[in-house]
Amino acid sequence: MEHADYTGVSPLVLDNSNNTNTAMILCCECGVAIQPNPANMCVTCLRNHVDITENIPKQAVLHFCRNCERYLQPPNEWIQASLESRELLAVCLKKLKGLKEVKLVDAGFIWTEQHSKRIKVKLTVHGEISGGTVLQQVFVVEFTVQNQMCDDCHRTEAKDFWRCLVQVRQRAENKKTFYYLEQLVLKYKAHADTLGIKPEHGGLDFYYVSENHARRMVDFLQTMVPSKVTTSKRLISHDIHSNNYNYKYSWSVEIAPISKDSAVCLSKKLRQQFGNISPICLVNRVSSAIHLIDPLTAQIAEITTQVYFRAPFEAICNPKQLVEYIVMDIEVIHDKDRKSYPGQGTLSSKHALCDIWVVRASELGIADTNIHTRSHLGHLLKVGDSVMGYNTGEANINDAEFDKLPQDQIPDVVLVRKHYDRQTRLSQRLWKIKHLADEATDERSKYDYNEFLDDIEENVDMRGHINIYRDSKKTLPIDVQPDVPQITLEEMLEDLTLECADDEMGDGESEAQGEGEERAEPQL
Repeated sequence: MEHADYTGVSPLVLDNSNNTNTAMILCCECGVAIQPNPANMCVTCLRNHVDITENIPKQAVLHFCRNCERYLQPPNEWIQASLESRELLAVCLKKLKGLKEVKLVDAGFIWTEQHSKRIKVKLTVHGEISGGTVLQQVFVVEFTVQNQMCDDCHRTEAKDFWRCLVQVRQRAENKKTFYYLEQLVLKYKAHADTLGIKPEHGGLDFYYVSENHARRMVDFLQTMVPSKVTTSKRLISHDIHSNNYNYKYSWSVEIAPISKDSAVCLSKKLRQQFGNISPICLVNRVSSAIHLIDPLTAQIAEITTQVYFRAPFEAICNPKQLVEYIVMDIEVIHDKDRKSYPGQGTLSSKHALCDIWVVRASELGIADTNIHTRSHLGHLLKVGDSVMGYNTGEANINDAEFDKLPQDQIPDVVLVRKHYDRQTRLSQRLWKIKHLADEATDERSKYDYNEFLDDIEENVDMRGHINIYRDSKKTLPIDVQPDVPQITLEEMLEDLTLECADDEMGDGESEAQGEGEERAEPQL
């Protein structure tokens, strides 16, 4: 019998410490003189007659999925376990049915070659035989690893792998909000449980196996950006005997068509709700809510998701319509000179209100008339700077709320942000970001993407939610302009790149490598 190593017999009798001379008896099988025990047999005869491991199988099978590298734990659970781990040992012990009849004392792995498809486990058990004698036995169980594809991998190979679909869309001309959401997903690894990500027109599709993972993704999207969710399901199969239904679920997440630096026109009701703010406002930031700023008074407002979708509005001007102006004169308006009234909303402390006179960059030196307006960029601009703005006085705007405004409430120019030279910014940009899908190749998407990169450089708060990586392909330029916004090296992460070079190994190197392998301790 190929088991086995008995380590001894433990007699369960009362020892009389007062009697120095213990009586001896003869073994009932071989007649050898032994100390009395309940079995009246010596150790050798017990080995020949009793096997406490006869109901424990000495060979078993483990099912392993090569695609996801998981082991099957009966009846239908697949768990992740590395070789010689506690999890794998638990799976092996649960495959042995006869362990309930004995007491398990110790269990451990015996080293085997990792490609042999064999796993050996050494077990030590205690078992009670007739008469109350406790016998200890050590034996080895050999497990054969067989490949079996799990249900999840089977669906993947059958091209019917997804059960839940999350469709993320933003139907807007400016995609900066969508690019920001993509970086949030990468930053917080919200896409870790996805089976696949497919780019579609206007957004991305996320595929999932579990409904819980899809719902978790939808909750993350609703937390990060203003969005509206609609749910649908489609019946795939139905078992009339067990009354089980198989559905495929779909979530459509529609992001608000508003992005940073867009100009919006608020309705009269919303203006009164936010402290009589001006009808034409700029989008200062888009996060879980839409943050607006009044360029004429520097008043700010925060529109939540519920308020926005109760009375939705769209942008009347997008960053592609920006016109370059040159600052001719500027006068900062101090806080004591500002007009205030009861019920006024919160004023921004990060911006400075100013009276400013500008002229179009294309008309500089040709037209002598300067355009006067008010702006919230008094802390950034000075005479001679370039600034981007919307020419609302001459723009063709199709909006119902904008048509209701009187002419005195429509400014000639709405200044949005300070302008920097494009080539200078590109030469000093030593960083990059990652993407969930392939980068867009059309000119419209490239323009929005470059505008988004400019916003990252100008906004410190936004960089805290984005992973920025050092671009090793670019070098620091010789002439660095300190006025241009930049990202410091301390804010960048090192990008991990794994390269495998197929170098020819010499005889000396191969021998040294062979000696190193011989000295290394074998591991599973």
